[in-house]
Amino acid sequence: MDASNYRRVPVGVVAPRDAADVSAALEVCAAAGVPVVPRGGGTSIAGQATGTGVVLDLTRHMNALVSVDPAARTAVVQPGLVLDRLRDAVRPYGLAFGPDPSTHSRCTLGGMIGNNACGAHSVAWGTTADNVLELAVTAYGGAAHRLSTGWAGAPPGLRELVAGNLAVLRTGLAGGFSRRISGYGGLDALLPEHGTRPARAFCGSEGTLGVVTEAVVRLVEAPAAPVLAVLGYADERAAADAAAGLLAHGPLTVEGMARDLVGDAAGLPRGGAWLFVEMPDAGAARTLLRAADALDAVLVADRAGQRALWRVREDAAGTATRLPDGTMAWPGWEDCAVPPVRLGAYLREFRALLAAHGLRGTPYGHFGEGCVHVRIDFDLATGPGVARFRAFSEELADLVVSHGGSLSGEHGDGQARAELLPRMYGPETLALFAAYKDVWDPAGGMNPGILVRPARLDENLRFAALPATPFAREVARCVGVAKCRTTEPGGPGVMCPSYRVTGEERHSTRGRARLLHEMLAGEVVTGGWRSAEVAEALDLCLGCKGCAGDCPVGVDMAAYKAEFLHRHWAGRVRPLAHYLLGGLPRWLRAVAALRAARPLNAAGRHLRVPGLERRRPLPPLAPEPFTRWWHRSGPGAGRPAPPAGPADPADPADPAAPGGPGGPGGPGGPGAPGPTVVTLWPDTFTNHLSPDAARAAVRVLGAAGLAVGLPPDGVCCGLTYVSTGRLDRARSVLRRTLGALDAAGGVDGPVVVLEPSCAAALRADLPALLPDDPRAARLAASVRTFAETLEEYAPAWRPPRLDRAVAGQTHCHQHAVLGDAADRRLRERAGLTGELSGGCCGLAGNFGFEPGHHEVSVACAGEQLLPALRAAPPTALVQADGYSCRTQIAQLGGVRAHHLAELLADGL
Repeated sequence: MDASNYRRVPVGVVAPRDAADVSAALEVCAAAGVPVVPRGGGTSIAGQATGTGVVLDLTRHMNALVSVDPAARTAVVQPGLVLDRLRDAVRPYGLAFGPDPSTHSRCTLGGMIGNNACGAHSVAWGTTADNVLELAVTAYGGAAHRLSTGWAGAPPGLRELVAGNLAVLRTGLAGGFSRRISGYGGLDALLPEHGTRPARAFCGSEGTLGVVTEAVVRLVEAPAAPVLAVLGYADERAAADAAAGLLAHGPLTVEGMARDLVGDAAGLPRGGAWLFVEMPDAGAARTLLRAADALDAVLVADRAGQRALWRVREDAAGTATRLPDGTMAWPGWEDCAVPPVRLGAYLREFRALLAAHGLRGTPYGHFGEGCVHVRIDFDLATGPGVARFRAFSEELADLVVSHGGSLSGEHGDGQARAELLPRMYGPETLALFAAYKDVWDPAGGMNPGILVRPARLDENLRFAALPATPFAREVARCVGVAKCRTTEPGGPGVMCPSYRVTGEERHSTRGRARLLHEMLAGEVVTGGWRSAEVAEALDLCLGCKGCAGDCPVGVDMAAYKAEFLHRHWAGRVRPLAHYLLGGLPRWLRAVAALRAARPLNAAGRHLRVPGLERRRPLPPLAPEPFTRWWHRSGPGAGRPAPPAGPADPADPADPAAPGGPGGPGGPGGPGAPGPTVVTLWPDTFTNHLSPDAARAAVRVLGAAGLAVGLPPDGVCCGLTYVSTGRLDRARSVLRRTLGALDAAGGVDGPVVVLEPSCAAALRADLPALLPDDPRAARLAASVRTFAETLEEYAPAWRPPRLDRAVAGQTHCHQHAVLGDAADRRLRERAGLTGELSGGCCGLAGNFGFEPGHHEVSVACAGEQLLPALRAAPPTALVQADGYSCRTQIAQLGGVRAHHLAELLADGL
């Protein structure tokens, strides 16, 4: 599978190391009559990166940037090089590669050449074909060619083919526009008046002619200080009509989207639709604003603000896959294009066609070039749904052609649209396409079924092999956009830590989802839930839930892994680690009841527990659990204290103001019922391993004017049972917890959970495991993080000023499930400067303690966390709210990290 609706099972995969390997593979396959499919990042959305023969994975070894010539503004690249690696390498020279698809962090140069990819900046710098100077190509059978300008290096017969079809080339491909990508739409580059450019004509051939082994590409000068103008319009039609009129002002991009895609995204001006127009400098941007007839507009000059807005656009390939009601939408008609002046009229008719077929989708895309992306809620799993998919596709093809458009505007036709090319091109042009294919590939071995003599658009659909089960529907939501295949550190993202370490596709979120897909299909992976292949791939999943937050379509591999482990080990003896780590709450309660923490700590310094990683020292147990301290300290432990200091005079919410801690309607104010009571959840990790954090939280919450209470003893979120796939046990624990809360009169008010993983389990896993229990939803809705509680229930309280730099780790579950915006604001108010590390600490609860995980666990920490700690100032405070993160920092970084509550309590 790639990022399309299609699935074809190959006979094997070859990862060539160099051009000689490619030649050898093509020679062997030709001799055996086996087809070959070249593949880059596998992000193609029309099915052209799938095949039934041998797939050449060009990303594993042939991924080098061979050379850069800044003076000539050229680079020599191998086909598996990811676009962002090229962009990073040439940025110090003030250069860039012009085409930039939204998948730039994982798409490859070879794939871009194959699909003639474009991206947002093609308004200024053209398509990939416009930026390719030379290509080294190996044909089926092993013959090597070097293409540039002129006929040198071209395959025999190509010059004669062009000479005999000049009229067809001049008329059948006439009237085109910049986004005419469909078919071999670049063949007119072979005309003498166009410079006879075989390298350019080869672009967009979708792996049907040969395999690119090296390319010389043109670089462009990157503007030093681009400015993003965001223009608001009343509706989509108004934005589309305005786009073409902006081209005269020399924009670098003209991107369009409507409210049904972006919702209430922050930073956008008034309107129901927007154009993102990047200009080379501030002066050009101001000129554009004066000329644009927009309802409202904002100019964004700082790079951080621009990145935040561009992220909305770049994630659209995934966010458009889920409609507002949660229904999945699919590719297939992802990138039709019409001349820009026709875009407004086309979009109106397109929306009408959707409605006529009872379909929904959210168009967006490159409005400046008339290219529209959309994902549509096709039913591709039933006969009637597939029939409607075909009927809609045929009518939409006719609509696009009626506006002078192209079925593909940048992603290629693949299997999704090649069958419909006769609706766009005449018979003579199609015959020329077939002859061009045969000159390059007379045996027909290169990616058969694509472009020429194509497969039907409703064949090989990937959903046909899946059973109609809820878990299958979850697995199928992975559409293969491959954001999980990014490997560059930096930024707040987490996904996917194990892939970033191993580089193995099966360790990416997408790879694991595809293996689960095959397991459910039962054709290639035949072991079902007992599959050893799937178990091996999931074994290195850290359960970090980074994918749940970072994946544009919300794939939650941690939840899938838990379900797999639940079924994989059903009725069998599990690994010892599942009992030791999964049952941690029970073991720690027993240790506390026996008051055995000190002797166990002494023994743990010399012994290693069977079934656990021997190189990982056991963390020390607290001699006194938090709950014992609480009961020993008496009722005063949770009593609110006076505010730590006066409110900011500029802040209207001072202690005497309405709603303030001492004002009318606030805690302790006249007529107020008393301070807000918050329930502090004694999670297993905080209670038994890190009670200092809980005692600090009691002090800070009290200082903020909040009264603290505890739930009944023995409540548990079930996290460790979920992470080890003991789901029946997790449900039992959660039902017992809900019953205990009921017996104690329920929970009234916020439930403060200091451990982010436990907060995430209560907020997300609890209602998912007990969907029919209304008590689960109520408890989940009550859960707050420490910072959220202070912000929501003590908004006028001023934290102590610490005025120090801070380093450390944001917990993966907090990033993915809970969010850390309130934490950032609280740190800022306390004078803590700097950012916490992104990525994953690598310990991830039970993961780092399980045998076979140590190297990956350490490597994950070494990617972002440990370098961030080493780079921090000597006086910096180290914060990590997650117990796993604090343990990893102590064991690998030699530093003690603190919960935010501890830092604030120290400041008091």
